[in-house]
Amino acid sequence: QVQLVESGGGLVQPGGSLRLSCSASGVIFSIYRMGWYRQAPGKQRDLVATISGGGDTNYADSVKGRFTISRDNAKNTMYLQMNSLKFEDTAVYYCKLFKGPLVTTDYWGQGTQVTVST
Repeated sequence: QVQLVESGGGLVQPGGSLRLSCSASGVIFSIYRMGWYRQAPGKQRDLVATISGGGDTNYADSVKGRFTISRDNAKNTMYLQMNSLKFEDTAVYYCKLFKGPLVTTDYWGQGTQVTVST
């Protein structure tokens, strides 16, 4: 059974930083594309960034230059380093494992709240 668990969310002031983690189990982590998404109240869930098993990355324009997605395949963990946080980054952040060779559906974590506020 695939499980994804996010951690690292919290309250931060504008301009601050946070690092989110997503720990995966029940899957050969290194062969799957992973991603971070976020959902603000009353809005749809949007892509933040994705990373392939080999480390190729893709970012939403709104976070380019501020956020960095990475992964440690030996630890079955993906990260999102968020710098220069803005009010509009406030959302629940979800990690996603994209379906692939041995997994026939996408999997999501439970989400972690990030609040940027004074």
